[in-house]
Amino acid sequence: MSALRHRILVIDDEPQIHRFLGPALDAAGYEPLRADSGQEGLRGIALWSPDAVVLDLGLPDMDGKDVLDKARAFYEGPILILSARDREVEKIEALDRGANDYVEKPFGVGELLARLRVALRQSSTPRRPAGPLSFGAVVIDLDRRLVTRDGGPVKLSPKEFELLARLALSPGKVLSHKELLVGVWGAAHAEDTQYLRVFVGQLRQKLEEDPGKPTLILTEPGVGYRLAG
Repeated sequence: MSALRHRILVIDDEPQIHRFLGPALDAAGYEPLRADSGQEGLRGIALWSPDAVVLDLGLPDMDGKDVLDKARAFYEGPILILSARDREVEKIEALDRGANDYVEKPFGVGELLARLRVALRQSSTPRRPAGPLSFGAVVIDLDRRLVTRDGGPVKLSPKEFELLARLALSPGKVLSHKELLVGVWGAAHAEDTQYLRVFVGQLRQKLEEDPGKPTLILTEPGVGYRLAG
């Protein structure tokens, strides 16, 4: 898949929705991404920085409106609600809490794609950069999940890679402790800043020339971390 295509994250626990909507999005020129629960969806938003999100309200682990609230704490891209809940009060509440649009199930794929196009036109969300990302001696290949330093492979745990990838997708931008914690460990760990300190320390040991004087992963005291762009 081309990394230049708009990436659309579908958060829905119904397998048939993914079986139907995934190919439809692909045929329309988008890159579909999948999450089957609220927690998985929040991690996906934070890690992948999708161009848009299609969100079901009836998820197995949390209400979709709570996912919407938590996502809006760090994600500015368009979020389209896709739900069987057809009461007017549900629609109004979802839109007031930050949704860009509301599509009822059952839905026509043509209408959903049209609404998605409108939301993307109105959004300033940047596309994911194509190809490996280079930061001095460190090269990060997000698609192949490979990291090298000075041309040699660096072995990272899945969580270390997710944390590094999240920082790499916003080079130079300070990401808050909460945003990183939600993106890598889930909403239940939004306050566990000790996780972050430990994993940042591990990444510095593997990637920095002098871990005690980091030049790649920089600390913004009391706020979060950023990857030197």
